[in-house]
Amino acid sequence: MKGLLTSLITVLTFTGLQAQSLPTAPKLVVGLTIDQLRTDYLEAFSSLYGEKGFKRLWKEGRVFRNAQYTFSNIDRSSAIAAIYSGTSPSMNGIIANQWMDASTLRPVNSTDDSAFMGYYTDYASSPSKLLTSTIADELKIATQGKAEVYAIAPFCDAAIFAAGHAANGAFWLNPNTGKWSGSTYYGEFPWWANQYNDRQAIDFRISGITWEPVYPRGMYTFLPDWRDIVFKYKFDDDRKNKFRRFITSPFVNDEVNALTEELLSKGTLGMDDITDLLSLTFYAGNYAHKSPQECAMEIQDTYVRLDRSIASLLELIDKKVGLQNVLFFITSTGYTDSESADSGLYKIPTGEFHLNRCAALLNMFLMATYGEGTYVEAHFDQQIYLNHKLLEKKQLNLIDVQEKAAEFLIQFSGVNEVYSANRLLLGAWTPEIYKIRNSYHRKRSGDLIIDVLPGWTIVNENGQENKVVRSAYIPSPLIFIGHSVKPAIIQTPITIDHIAPTLAHFMRIRAPNACPTSPITDIR
Repeated sequence: MKGLLTSLITVLTFTGLQAQSLPTAPKLVVGLTIDQLRTDYLEAFSSLYGEKGFKRLWKEGRVFRNAQYTFSNIDRSSAIAAIYSGTSPSMNGIIANQWMDASTLRPVNSTDDSAFMGYYTDYASSPSKLLTSTIADELKIATQGKAEVYAIAPFCDAAIFAAGHAANGAFWLNPNTGKWSGSTYYGEFPWWANQYNDRQAIDFRISGITWEPVYPRGMYTFLPDWRDIVFKYKFDDDRKNKFRRFITSPFVNDEVNALTEELLSKGTLGMDDITDLLSLTFYAGNYAHKSPQECAMEIQDTYVRLDRSIASLLELIDKKVGLQNVLFFITSTGYTDSESADSGLYKIPTGEFHLNRCAALLNMFLMATYGEGTYVEAHFDQQIYLNHKLLEKKQLNLIDVQEKAAEFLIQFSGVNEVYSANRLLLGAWTPEIYKIRNSYHRKRSGDLIIDVLPGWTIVNENGQENKVVRSAYIPSPLIFIGHSVKPAIIQTPITIDHIAPTLAHFMRIRAPNACPTSPITDIR
């Protein structure tokens, strides 16, 4: 009797499972990463928005107000690689836009690859430095290459890391010419992109574009501004940098939309039952990388125009594919451009930290300790690289030298903490060290990482802009919309590494090969 009852329960269970029709996979997944988007700004400027952009997302979407990255020192390259790989730089290898190549002692870009030529650019690039699979790669594998995967972004790194290793194409704006560019890594440049460049690219139109505020001066009251008159930028006035400035303006988002419309109109994206993936990047950072104090009005107007660009994109996707057939996610890169140093007027503690001087003094200390030699081989981006060959030659223990160097560096003014490679890789886990460890890659990061105090300015001697350290939390959103997503506003923090497994769950494919996080399964 007991065995018969068990059998009946089993039969009824499986019958119930069969009776439940599984929801279909979306025809198209659209990922929109908005560079430097902030939840606090997004909400603060809400009275300036229309009804079809951010307000629609808040009304119809599953909104996670506090989406967090699991690693420190976030920038655009590391953020987008993390979104699509579902893991941190310690695994995917993309620790920054640039890092020091220990073999050549020269900085390299995250997308450098001399093996592949560029289309409409002389920059050679590929995703070869990305060490793990992405959700785009897994979609290609699951469909035996039949799924279409494209990425469109203002920036090369954003396009390439969103596209992954196996995409049909990745396109970005050439900052010198204004043409949409690509890499031979992804095969031939498509005819519709060629046609757009030859007939409609921004270089034909930029002379007629002027950026002025959408609304009267009195409506931009959310951030303090030092000007009495409104801004007015004509990009063509700066012939040398006109496209670079254009790419840091909200007008670049309309260019991304324009090429997206070409792709959807001339291609077959989302037109069959095989799920396709379209990855887009918008820009919501400061104009020409100025500080917020210099461009408060521009930031507010950027969000006004961003709201309109999102509305246009949603309308375009709905018209071409149908939003009910699309799973749409919107998130941020989770960092912002550096702010200017605090004025002495308010007596906030500050100072300047010079990495080159720090490295030179460290080398002198190590010579006094261990004898003559060049112990500090290179320094870059708050990291110091020791000369491993010299240490081997002198039969010195690398871990001992790292720890002794850390003890010396911690004494410098402006230094909050110094982390050695050994401490990050093998030391005890603490909540403070967790994010730093996730941002560290043992073959690309330095032997020593210097954590500088908030409020201090890191002075760059290599021509890059100085950086003001600010450790305050910046809220970033994660929003899902379309494909039967249930609307809700979630206050509980969530981590960005949930995106890739969630997309995999909806598409019924494997998560990326280094993604350990579980999917969000209750959003529809």
